Amino acid sequence: MTEKTAPRSALGILATATARHTPGRHTPGRHTTGRDATGRGDEAPLPRLPGFVESSFSPLAYEVGSRCLTRQPGDGSRTAVALASLMGDTTTADLASRRLISGQVHNPLLFMQATANSILGYLSREFGITGQTFSLSTLDDPLAELLAMADLLLEDPGLDRVLVLGVELGAQAGGASGGDPGGDSGGGRGGAAVPRERVAAAYRELAADSGRPTPPPSAHADLAAAALLGRAGTGAPVSVRPAEPHATDATAAAGHPGSLRGLFDLAGAHRRLLRDGGGHRLVTDPAAGRGPTAFLLTADTKAPMPNAPAGRNETRTHAHQ
Repeated sequence: MTEKTAPRSALGILATATARHTPGRHTPGRHTTGRDATGRGDEAPLPRLPGFVESSFSPLAYEVGSRCLTRQPGDGSRTAVALASLMGDTTTADLASRRLISGQVHNPLLFMQATANSILGYLSREFGITGQTFSLSTLDDPLAELLAMADLLLEDPGLDRVLVLGVELGAQAGGASGGDPGGDSGGGRGGAAVPRERVAAAYRELAADSGRPTPPPSAHADLAAAALLGRAGTGAPVSVRPAEPHATDATAAAGHPGSLRGLFDLAGAHRRLLRDGGGHRLVTDPAAGRGPTAFLLTADTKAPMPNAPAGRNETRTHAHQ
C-alpha cells in the first residue's frame, strides 16, 4: 500500500462548503450548511440536475462545488477539480444491479452517472472549467490526499485554483429512494425506501480488513464537503500548511473507512477563522501504516476578513468519529 503524503507547502483556502441530506426528509430551502463537523443540524432538498436520477451523490457534489465556485469566481481554464469517495455512487450501482438481476430494461442514465467523473463533467461545463479533473478512492480520511493532490496540481503554472470535494453516501439501512429511475431527475426525492444492507456489509468488510471501526448506526445521512484552494499569499484569507507532529497527535482515533470528518473539520475551522481570526490545529484520522497527519490553519491578518476581532485565538481539533 502506498503511503499517503501531506502537501509540501502552504495552500490558501478561498472558500468551503458542506452539505448533508437524509433521504426522505425535506425542509424548506435549497442550501445546506453543516452546523458541526459532520453537517448535523441542517437538512435541505437537493438541487435538480438534468440527467442525474435517484441518487443524492451527484446533487450533493454539485451543491458544495457550485457554492465554492460561486462565492469565489475565477478563470475556469486555470481551475482543476479532484473528488474523493471511497465507494462512489453506491445508490446508483445498487439500483442498476437490482434492475439487471430482475430483468428490467436497462436505463442508460444509471450507466452514465455511475462514475464520479460524470458530475465533475457537469460541474465543469456549468462553470467553464477546462482544467484537469480527477476521482480518488481511499480508505483513509481523504483530507491529506486531497491537499497533497492540490499542492501537486498547483505546481502547474497554468493552474491557479483546485476545487477538492468529498462525498460519502450513508452506510446504514433506511436511506436512498428507489422509485423508477426513468421518471425522476431530482436526485432521489421520490419512490420507496431502498435498504442499504449491501452497502453496510461492504463497509463492515472494509473495516474488518483495515482494522477501522464500522460506520455508527446513525450514519444513514449522505454527506459532502468541498474546498476551493489556491497558493497561500495570493489573497486567500486563511491558509493551511503541514504541522510538526506532536506526541498528543497519537491519541487521534481512526475513523470508519472513507470518513469525511477531516474535510468537515477543515470547513468548520475555515468559517471560525474568517469570523475570529487566529489559528487552528487539525489532526486527521490515522492512516494505514502511519500515524495521523496534522495541519495548521492560519488567518491572514492582511487579507480582508469579515468581523475579524483584534484578539487572537488558537483551537485544536482531532478529526475522528
